[in-house]
Amino acid sequence: MNHAVKRSCPPCGPEPGSGGKKGRGNPVSVQLFPPELVEHIISFLPVRDIVALGQTCRYFQEVCDAEGVWRRICRRLSPRLREQGAGARPWKRAAILNYTKGLYFQAFGGRRRCLSKSVAPLLAHGYRRFLPTKDHVFILDYAGTLFFLKNALVSSTLGQIQWKRACRYVVLCRGAKDFASDPRSDTVYRKYLYVLATREQPGVVGGPGGRACDCVEVYLQSSGQRVFKMTFHHSMRFKQIVLVGQETQRALLLLTVLSRDSLHLGMGVLPLGHVGILGASVLRIPTPPDQGGVYFEVHTPGVYRDLFGTLHAFDPLDQQMPLALSLPAKILFCALGYNHLGLVDEFGRIFMQGNNRYGQLGTGDKMDRGEPTQVHYLQRPIALWCGLNHSLVLSQSSDFSKELLGCGCGAGGRLPGWPKGSASFVKLHVKVPLCACSLCSTRECLYMLSSHDIERRPTYRDLPASRATGTSEPSVGTGTSQDPGGAARACEEYLSQIHSCPTLQDRMEKMKEIVGWMPLLAAQKDFFWEALDMLQRAAGGSGPGPTPLES
Repeated sequence: MNHAVKRSCPPCGPEPGSGGKKGRGNPVSVQLFPPELVEHIISFLPVRDIVALGQTCRYFQEVCDAEGVWRRICRRLSPRLREQGAGARPWKRAAILNYTKGLYFQAFGGRRRCLSKSVAPLLAHGYRRFLPTKDHVFILDYAGTLFFLKNALVSSTLGQIQWKRACRYVVLCRGAKDFASDPRSDTVYRKYLYVLATREQPGVVGGPGGRACDCVEVYLQSSGQRVFKMTFHHSMRFKQIVLVGQETQRALLLLTVLSRDSLHLGMGVLPLGHVGILGASVLRIPTPPDQGGVYFEVHTPGVYRDLFGTLHAFDPLDQQMPLALSLPAKILFCALGYNHLGLVDEFGRIFMQGNNRYGQLGTGDKMDRGEPTQVHYLQRPIALWCGLNHSLVLSQSSDFSKELLGCGCGAGGRLPGWPKGSASFVKLHVKVPLCACSLCSTRECLYMLSSHDIERRPTYRDLPASRATGTSEPSVGTGTSQDPGGAARACEEYLSQIHSCPTLQDRMEKMKEIVGWMPLLAAQKDFFWEALDMLQRAAGGSGPGPTPLES
């Protein structure tokens, strides 16, 4: 909508047809007011209302997008913020980062099954990364401050002692670039926190003044006490820290960008872009934009068998030689579980591999996969997470709302709404924050980090027509398959699986899994799930199917 707002004041006198009524003032254009005054008034509105006002006309779009407005909003949201940061729109970026920041969690046990928000550090400049450990949670903001969110035992209103998560915080350190802990998905192993930071070192007597040097500091996660520090020469600059290897053979990787195609590791050059650990295996993702690929190291035969289904190529005498996985495109990020993994390529396609005993690969069955297998009905995830025997995907629907999908074992409440689990990705009963960007699941709790960076551009590319031809992926906007024969065979297999179920309740549960597997829109899946749940209740069964979302 584009309203034409006059810049000149309308003539005095009664309006036509008003009959000279008294008490009605003449219309005055808002553009007659000084721009500074308009910006000052608008800055008192809530952020949501400012965004809505900027969509009404061209004039308000320019006013609501002015840096002066966002500077006042940023000062109101974060009065202690001294620097707005860098970028083309530093004040707007800083204001939105602090408006959307939040750490949410949902406990799996107990009666209360709703999403709660942790304490928000007043000094934090947005949330960039978070990591839950055995007892507490650590958050890194965009200003390089690492916060220590402490859990505590507190008394409830009924006089009972309960565990309160992330109820208070302290600043662990400043000048942090990155941090890491034990890469295994179980938080019990995360006893220490390794922080890559920059510290000002005093100058030598008679020499030049102090210089900023990178260092690695080690903290106890239980108390936040620093137990170790190692400082590097000022010429060595690092960007990322990763902890890999077994407990008895721990290795610390310090990475810094040298060029577009390689990263620096220690004193050598390796094409590394992302490093993670899978059980006792290490995965490395190269960064060259034209090639890409995933390289892995497996240290134990058990993990190798879970990943590839065989020990044919496993060499116990040469476990440090990176081997490549066969993939059709460049991989952007990965998620590593105990004995399975997930990969997301540059086109937003999800590939799963490894042990599938509980259906944690989301392929609709419980057959292990010895090579990356695409999950066709999910694309362009915001985040992917793999745990002990289940997987989670954070996705965005067509109306820009967020939803959380999960598959695998549902024991202990780790798949809310699906206690029996599912062999395909199904929508979980979790109210996802609008700006959720990452997630993590522990034995006791599900965490989601909320933050929106306006300068972060979409990373996915459109799949070329040459690669899309002949695949069984659904056509965009049509919902139909490009391979009718394959779709017909899949429907026959679905009917066979339903027919093999002994009871009506089992058939209902199997049908819900099949709905999650089929390439339907999110609204269509919700409709079928709710309809099946109504039929299940009408048939007299109060099975463990989905229930309405809890507020």
